[in-house]
Amino acid sequence: MPTTFDRLRRSIEHFSSATVLIVGDVMLDQFVIGRVSRISPEAPVPVVEYEKDDYRPGGAANVANNVRALGGNVELVGLTGADSAGQRLRHLMTACGIGTSGLVVDPSRRTTTKLRVVTTRNLQVARIDYESDHEVAGEAEELMISEVGRLIEHASVVLVSDYLKGSITRPVMDKVVAAGRTRGIPVIVDPKVPHLHLYAGTTLVTPNHHEAEIATHLRVRTFEEAVAAAQLFRERTGCFDVLITRGEHGMCLLNGPDAVHYAAAAREVADVTGAGDTVIATTALSLAAGASLKDACGLANQAAGVVVQKFGPATLTQDELLAVVARASGPDGRQG
Repeated sequence: MPTTFDRLRRSIEHFSSATVLIVGDVMLDQFVIGRVSRISPEAPVPVVEYEKDDYRPGGAANVANNVRALGGNVELVGLTGADSAGQRLRHLMTACGIGTSGLVVDPSRRTTTKLRVVTTRNLQVARIDYESDHEVAGEAEELMISEVGRLIEHASVVLVSDYLKGSITRPVMDKVVAAGRTRGIPVIVDPKVPHLHLYAGTTLVTPNHHEAEIATHLRVRTFEEAVAAAQLFRERTGCFDVLITRGEHGMCLLNGPDAVHYAAAAREVADVTGAGDTVIATTALSLAAGASLKDACGLANQAAGVVVQKFGPATLTQDELLAVVARASGPDGRQG
C-alpha cells in the first residue's frame, strides 16, 4: 500500500503537466540595496550607500512565479499601466516562463510598484509604494473578462490573488466562478476582507488569521478558535472550504465537516514576505496535479516552511519541496 510520502511525491512529479490560471493584482517589487555605516546629520535616519537594484515579480506575479518555480505551467490575467514599470514586469515574467498573454494594459493607471530600501544584511529601511488602486472598468475590464474565458480552457485550477489594487471586481469574479463551474475545476482565492462578498461559490478561500479575525469578529489563538472562525468565515463568504494560515502556529483547514491542523514547518524564519503567495500557489498547483485538498494544503505548509527561511518574496523548487517532504516523513514514509 502506498505511503503518504509516495502519494505526495507522485503529486509533485505531476506538477510539470499541470496548468494554473491566475487572476489578480500584479506588482513589481524593486529592492534598492546598500550599506549602512552612519546616521544622517539631517535626521535620525540611516544613510544607505547605494550598491545595486534588484527587481522581482510581486503580488499575483509572485504567486505565478512560485507556480513556475515548482515546475508548473501558469497563465496570468492582470493589469499593468502603460509605463516602464509595466514593461519591466512583463519582461521579468516572460524570463521566468510565466504566460503573459492575458496581461491587460490600462493607460489610466500606473503599474503597482513596491520599492524597498534594504541593507546588505537584509534589514528593510523604508518602503515606497507607487500605485493606482481604483477598480478596473470599461474596455480594460472587458478585456480581462475575455482573457479569463480564453485562458481557463487550458487550466486545471483557477487561482484568484486579490490585493485590493483594482483587478478583482464583481464582473471579473462572476466570470471566474461561472467559468470554473462550467469547466468543473477548483477556484481558490487569496482574499481581502472588503471583497468577501465577491467570493461566493468559490472552492477554497485562504485568509490569514488576522483577516479571519476581522471578517468574523472572533479571536483566533488556538486551533479550536481557528475552526470556529473558519466555520463562520465560510458562512459569511459562501465558499465551500476555508484554509486559515496562522504563521508560527501552522494552518487550519476546514474541508467540509472535517477540520485539519498543520503544524508550522519552518525551523528558522528570516522573512515572512510572500509566504502566503507560496501557500496558495502550492495548493493550487497540487490540486491541478491531482492531489486531494488535504494533501495539497500539507504540501503548501511544507513549502511555506522553506520560503520563510529566504529573504524577500522568495520561491522554492520542486527538488526543495521533495526534500522537505521526505524529511517530514517518518521511517515508514508517513508524515510525522
